Amino acid sequence: MALIESMRKKVCMHSDVYFRTNKQTGKTFTGKLCNPSDKEPSAAQIAAKARFAKVVAAVRAILADPTEKAKLQAEYKSQTKIGSLFGYAMHKLNGNYDENGDKIGG
Repeated sequence: MALIESMRKKVCMHSDVYFRTNKQTGKTFTGKLCNPSDKEPSAAQIAAKARFAKVVAAVRAILADPTEKAKLQAEYKSQTKIGSLFGYAMHKLNGNYDENGDKIGG
């Protein structure tokens, strides 16, 4: 169905059904968020979210630099485990940040 094939994320902000299309296969998948938590996030969850945001910002900075991106693409093409360049960069940089989101070694 052409309408569903082009959908991504939620249909509207009140919906709990998510759509996602696999870029490699073209298949569309749906998921439903069942029993979402209504508790306030813990300090550890907030710290993990902040750490993740810092890693994502670092990956985006690397991918914006043509020289660094070319190096990363060469490494990415030599492996088969991770399916996207962004995912590979996330995997590679994830170990460079401690639990507080601070860069290890500078």
